[in-house]
Amino acid sequence: MIADQLILDSKTSKTSYKDDKESESPKRSIVKSISWRVIGTMDTILISWVVTGTLTVAFSIGVVELFTKMILYFFHERIWNKIKWGR
Repeated sequence: MIADQLILDSKTSKTSYKDDKESESPKRSIVKSISWRVIGTMDTILISWVVTGTLTVAFSIGVVELFTKMILYFFHERIWNKIKWGR
C-alpha cells in the first residue's frame, strides 16, 4: 500500500527541489552528510580504541577510514546514477 503510493507519487511528480517545498536544499544535504561522516568516524575511533587499547592507533584508523569511506561513497553514488531501477 505505502510502496504503491510512493511509486505513484514519484511517477506523477517531476518537480525540481526548488519547486518542492518538502525536499531539502543542497546545503542542508551537505551539512547532514558531513555530520553523519563525523559521527561514523567517531564510532570507528571508539571501536578501534576499545579493540586496540591505543588511542593513537584508533585515531590513525579513524583518519584513514574518513577518507576511504568518502571515496568509496563517491564511486557508490556514481554507479547508482547509472542504474535505472526505481527511477
